This record gives sequence, structure tokens and C-alpha cells, in this order.
Amino acid sequence: MQRSSLTFPAAAPDLAEAARLWLAHLAGERRVAGHTLEAYARDVLQFLEFLREHSGALPDLAALRALGAADLRAFMARRRAEGAGSRSLSRQLAGLRSLMRHLEREGLAKAGAFSLVRTPKLARSLPKPLSPEKALAVVAPAPQDAWIEARDHAVLALLYGAGLRISEALGLNRADAPGPGRDVLRIEGKGGKIRQVPVIAPVQAAVAAYLQLCPHTLPAQGPLFIGARGGRLSPRLIQLAMERARGALDLPASATPHALRHSFATHLLGQGGDLRSIQELLGHASLKTTQGYTAVDAARLLEAWKSAHPRA
Repeated sequence: MQRSSLTFPAAAPDLAEAARLWLAHLAGERRVAGHTLEAYARDVLQFLEFLREHSGALPDLAALRALGAADLRAFMARRRAEGAGSRSLSRQLAGLRSLMRHLEREGLAKAGAFSLVRTPKLARSLPKPLSPEKALAVVAPAPQDAWIEARDHAVLALLYGAGLRISEALGLNRADAPGPGRDVLRIEGKGGKIRQVPVIAPVQAAVAAYLQLCPHTLPAQGPLFIGARGGRLSPRLIQLAMERARGALDLPASATPHALRHSFATHLLGQGGDLRSIQELLGHASLKTTQGYTAVDAARLLEAWKSAHPRA
């Protein structure tokens, strides 16, 4: 986070300092990702600005202790009127609750009022995987003489063949490259969670083909996947490669690089993989997140039944 993200001009000094210490706690002890910290800081700043307008004075710790559920509901109603959706409001409420729980542990405030406000209901969106045939078509081997295409193919193969997030694939260094004697990747996922991911032979072959064709020298501790100028590859270039695949294969707009990760999980489940193992491979902190794939697989089976059963 940039230093500007850590300031709270809409708060009195005691509250501003307490909020900065809360963010430092999240970053240091909880290892919360940087973009999440930035979102929490913006959300808290919006709340403090609302309180300043609401009360006509800079809010301090005493004002925070005096808050009731009605004050928080008024803030949520304001945000809703400004066009904030349920997902944004839920994240904002989670950030405010986190701040208040931290202040409560420090003996500076009480979090009770925040537990009285109900979290907005979210429409649960299911993963959108590709069919096995379409996924295999996307990761079909590239022409043997084009290193850019071989590079993109290797990245997409890691997304579908190993279930990596695009940031995880592009974060690999040359020393991490799978190959002879290295058929398991050590991946650091969200929140610093470490997992071991097996790499199947076709994915190893895709990476090897890219390394053979790449015209640049790749230092061991430098990026595995690079752009034309030698820097670490931008996710946007893989998104563009997926856009080209959508056009060539007549795929829906939901066919994104992340959809390949969804396809990895759904196809494993369809072949008898158990949820706990898939959870570990994906690096999900909660099994509930992985369970979304059971609904996708059930829906796919129902469609197959409807199209094939004579009584459907």
C-alpha cells in the first residue's frame, strides 16, 4: 500500500492512529493482501467521512464508542443510495467489523452495535467452467516455431492442467519451472497460503517447449514467463490470448483465463475427485468455496439427462 492509503484525514488523531495500527496488524500478523488492505482503508475512510458529515465534527474514539446500530444502518442506506451493490456493502461491513473487533481487543471501543446489522444477501454466482472438449481445445499445443504462442500456451496449460490462478502462474520464477525431477510446484496463494501442486506431463511438455523456443536468457531467480522486452509477463497479455481463443473457438464471454481454473476443478470432480483434495489443489481457505463446484457438476449432469433420456 502507498503511504497515502494509510492516512485518515476524516478522523480525529486518536482514531486515525488506531485505524493505522489496525491496518498494520492486518498486514503484519494476518498477512492480508495489499489490494484488500487498500479496499479496507477506502471503506473505513468513507465511513469516517459519513460520520463527520453526520455529526458535524471529526469522529474520535469516543464518538465511535457511542455509535449505535441505527448509525451504521444510516451509513449503509447512504451507500446503497449512492449505487453500492450488495457485494461492496458486505465487504465494507466486514472491514468495519474487523476494525471494531481490533479496537475492542485494544480496549478502545465496543463492537456490539456492528454485530446487530445484518450483512446484505448476495446472489451466489456459480463458477463458469468450459466443457472438457473446449478446455482441451484452448490449451492445444501451439505452433512449434513461435515462442510467444508457446509461452501463452504454457501459461494456459498451467491454469487448466494445474488449477493455478493467473497471478500464481505469472509469479513463477525460472527456478520454479516444472520438468524432469520437478513434477510438483510449491505455490504461495492468497493470504500467503502455501500448497503443493502436481504438474502432469502435458503441462511439463508445454513449459519445456516454451523454454526451448524463448530467445531470452532467463536467470534462475528471474521470471519464468516474460514479455517481448524481457520483463515479467503481464496478465493482460494472457487475457488477450484467451480473447483470441474465444474468437477462434466460438466460446462465450465467460471463457476467461480464470474459467480454466474453474474447469480444472469441475472436471476433476466429474472424474471422481473428492472435495477435500480439490480444495487443497486450488488453495481455498474454506471448503464452502470449493463446494460451489458440486452445484456446477450437478447442473451439468441434469443437462445431460435432459438431452439424452427418452423421458426427459
